[in-house]
Amino acid sequence: MVLAVFQILLIKEQGPFMHDIEPFFKWRGEYVAARDERSPFFQRKYSEFQYTKKVYNYFIHPQWDEFGSNTLYTKILYVDYNEGYAIFEMIGEWNDSLYNDVMFLKREVIDEMIDHRINKFIVICENVLNFHGSDDCYYEEWYEDISDDRGWICFLNTLDHVKDEMQDVRLQHYINFGPDFNGINWRPHKPKVIYKIIDQIINGGMTKQLTY
Repeated sequence: MVLAVFQILLIKEQGPFMHDIEPFFKWRGEYVAARDERSPFFQRKYSEFQYTKKVYNYFIHPQWDEFGSNTLYTKILYVDYNEGYAIFEMIGEWNDSLYNDVMFLKREVIDEMIDHRINKFIVICENVLNFHGSDDCYYEEWYEDISDDRGWICFLNTLDHVKDEMQDVRLQHYINFGPDFNGINWRPHKPKVIYKIIDQIINGGMTKQLTY
């Protein structure tokens, strides 16, 4: 049943060629996670020709990073250790119900970044095609780990049904997502511009501007 739903969403949202969805690469001149000694993916090796990672029966682009989930992958696009923020993309199905994906994300990626004083997270979710929630304890833990330092978490460009599913498990108590953070045209801009806009929206100083 889950696979059937995922197939329908894949055709509807992305077309049949999931392996063509490459992580955003235009900031690579400023940051590459595999070259960052403080990154969870330091010295990670990639192939441009061998497709081995899958979401169910669909191969995905080899540049995406595994972190323990069976159906969800990530790519850290940019980190600013001075400002304390990170921007990364997700792809696949976010399934806390079956696979506890948030536990793997928190333990394998987020905790290591928090150890290096990252306390503001922009998570681009436009390629997250489905979300299955469970309890919210890891999201609460993530929030509590950074909130004392005025940190925050933002899920950017969630699909409408993904937003609804996240609201059903009350993630809005810990995560910023929804209409104010959807339809953001982030790709033409530098990461610092995206960070400043999101920070000001969260802190009430600005309305959404970078729309498509």
